[in-house]
Amino acid sequence: MTESAYNPGSEGARMSFADAMSYGDYLCLDGLLSQQKPLSGAHDEMLFIIQHQTSELWMKLAIHEMAAAREAMNAGRMPHVFKMLARVSRIFEQLNNAWDVLRTMTPADYTRFREALGPSSGFQSYQYRMIEYILGNRNPNMLKPHEHVPEVQAMLQAELARPSFYDDVIRLLFTTIDGPDAEIPAPQLGQPHQPVEAVQEKWTQVYQDVDRWWTLYELGEKLVDLEDYFRRWRFNHVTTVERVIGFKRGTGGTSGVQYLRRMLEVELFPELWHLRGGL
Repeated sequence: MTESAYNPGSEGARMSFADAMSYGDYLCLDGLLSQQKPLSGAHDEMLFIIQHQTSELWMKLAIHEMAAAREAMNAGRMPHVFKMLARVSRIFEQLNNAWDVLRTMTPADYTRFREALGPSSGFQSYQYRMIEYILGNRNPNMLKPHEHVPEVQAMLQAELARPSFYDDVIRLLFTTIDGPDAEIPAPQLGQPHQPVEAVQEKWTQVYQDVDRWWTLYELGEKLVDLEDYFRRWRFNHVTTVERVIGFKRGTGGTSGVQYLRRMLEVELFPELWHLRGGL
């Protein structure tokens, strides 16, 4: 140690952690950084693993925020809801940026380790499925890839059995405008949310009288923001896959790009998008 080198300890920073919790201890870094285990000798497999592992961490946070937003909304704490939904949108922005790193991998790079993936595929991500189920895109057929992990399947089934986050939004929409005795459309349990004319009419009322229904208007726009980022994430996924493997079948047996393009047609909150053409 030289006298000319800056020493944070001279200004009070703790420099010894033999008997105290360090940064690595708090974050469990030894365990976290030991989970990257390439199965081939290909250089780019490490990029592929880290990109997907970090995406799963961001999705874990998105689920954490959406669960709290749902609880806050049902308790009437709307400022908290808006903050959490804004954070989820930023999480999807972060997930979008990750595709830029993965796109530095060329087709030749990927083919060097693709066989090591076996039948594993991103569409088997149960956290991604949970995000879709919470928001209202509820395809019960997508439970099957999780049958081999009973606790995961049970968690997803429990989500399918309760109203989605968007169903809770619709209940708030109707009871705010029409009062506690409002006729609320039934939750669409166990199926993807389909547009409901009465829901679109209620949202149209909100957007035609923003000052009166400002809180509902802000909620609607937060949901549109979230879906906007979510759609970009899906689109970037499609273009990244097409850039790397073209129109080959996916490792999990899907049609690859064609499957992902079909997912681009899914609307999470259709009434909020459809009303705009009539304003």
